[in-house]
Amino acid sequence: MSVRAAEHLFAFDHPHAVAPRELTGLLGGKGAGLAEMTSVLGLPVPPGFTVGLPVCLAYRRDGWPADLDDALAAHVAALETRIGRRLGDPADPLLVAVRSGAPRSMPGMLDTVLNLGLTDATVDGLAAVSGDAVFAWDSYRRFLTMYATTVLGVPQDALPAGAAPTDEAGLRARVADLKARIAAAGAEVPQDPARQLRGAVEAVFRSWDSPRARAYRAHEGIDDDLGTAVNVQAMVFGNRDDRSGTGVVFTRDPATGENRAYGDFLPRAQGEDVVAGTARTLTLADMAARLPEAHRELSERLGALERHYRDMCDVEFTVESGTLFILQTRVGKRGAVAAVRLAAELAADPSIALTRDEARARLDDATIDRARAEVVAAARRGAAAGALVRGLGASPGRVSGAVVLDADAAADAEGPVVLVRPETNPEDVHGMAVSVGILTSTGGLVSHAAVVARGWGIPAVVGAQELVVGPADVRTREGEVLFATGDTITIDGTTGEVWLGAATDDGGTAGLTDDEIVARDLPALAVLLGDVSGQPVARTSSSMSSANPT
Repeated sequence: MSVRAAEHLFAFDHPHAVAPRELTGLLGGKGAGLAEMTSVLGLPVPPGFTVGLPVCLAYRRDGWPADLDDALAAHVAALETRIGRRLGDPADPLLVAVRSGAPRSMPGMLDTVLNLGLTDATVDGLAAVSGDAVFAWDSYRRFLTMYATTVLGVPQDALPAGAAPTDEAGLRARVADLKARIAAAGAEVPQDPARQLRGAVEAVFRSWDSPRARAYRAHEGIDDDLGTAVNVQAMVFGNRDDRSGTGVVFTRDPATGENRAYGDFLPRAQGEDVVAGTARTLTLADMAARLPEAHRELSERLGALERHYRDMCDVEFTVESGTLFILQTRVGKRGAVAAVRLAAELAADPSIALTRDEARARLDDATIDRARAEVVAAARRGAAAGALVRGLGASPGRVSGAVVLDADAAADAEGPVVLVRPETNPEDVHGMAVSVGILTSTGGLVSHAAVVARGWGIPAVVGAQELVVGPADVRTREGEVLFATGDTITIDGTTGEVWLGAATDDGGTAGLTDDEIVARDLPALAVLLGDVSGQPVARTSSSMSSANPT
């Protein structure tokens, strides 16, 4: 059955017959969120359009649809009219981001290309119109790197390594080196923005069937036949100047359920820098000190989104020269204990007022069992002294396991292992899925390692910056070996502490039953189950909503 692609491309403000949030099967999760924020909530969302899921399914079945090039060109022309810039204009170019958008969240598994539209001709136009050649050439460097690795399949290790230059001459030289190395790998980044766009859209489609995406879907129980939408959106630049930055924030703490914004901010950066886990991120309090007006507006927008979706939201944002833009929202993944507390607190919050049935429907029996187990384990674990190092507690729980230093080793190991990496990336998910814990030396609370571990209920410590992870061992920055492959370590994803050796349980709770610990430390569970009197309550399986942690 042939599909007319033109019938399945939609501007973010397209007047759908139903609320866009109900159209994840057509627009994907990200596209539905962008349309909802644009057309219903009126939030500051950069304009763009969504290539719907039927087009991806047609591509997977029959290849590139015959009319998709023309459909893309028509929507790009409409975007150019709205923005007042033209893709490929050497004087004042429009640049776009191309992002995936599956019906169910798959963090980091599918492809993204930013700064699309930069060429040898347009980079000078961007430098002229922005008045900042360093910004323009840094953006070109970012684009060439991302396009080469994502679209053309050039290995990352074939490209220049090390920190990017911070001056115009150095960046020009880095771009020349990039282009030479891409050519040496037998590839070339197109100088025609229309060809760039086609390549990026096709790369997103292809990424649905990548090994990493298949491994993630197998763990999550996601149907392989769903496919992904593609979102093409006007760029805003968190790397523009000192009043710019980017971040990811949850409206509440996804590890504990605490009612506080939780996330990372990175000044003079683009979104992939935050989630990649390779940069040292700042806190939202740091953002408030640097950009108080943008932070104040962000706080207001977070409240509006949580009230609208009646749930904890996961939000990506960029600040360009002091102006806030919201790039994505979705119902956020959370740990089991957080899921219980959130359900109870959102039922008690008069601005959201979930009914008891709605709150209970957000928890299936597996989530309840995991929350009980985590609370009991936390109570019985006791205090431990002599921590080797402390990072950021990103996903709660204390576990012990043998050290493995790459995902393949984790997948091949027998017995419990802790995966230790500088940072994780989507290619590591097969090893993450079988590890009892994850430890990284870089990254923040919303890095890839943190988000995936939290969603899967795997204890994780990230950003342990004193560690240098090598191919065979982990050392201090001074070169002292701390532990090596096969050694046993213990990590605590609540406190962020790391110890040598196995954990011991001595929490001083020998006189309490498991039920008494749960009643003491997780009273929200009794409220949700109707067991406020202490009497047993029948538990029934309920369908999992998008709010559930797995």
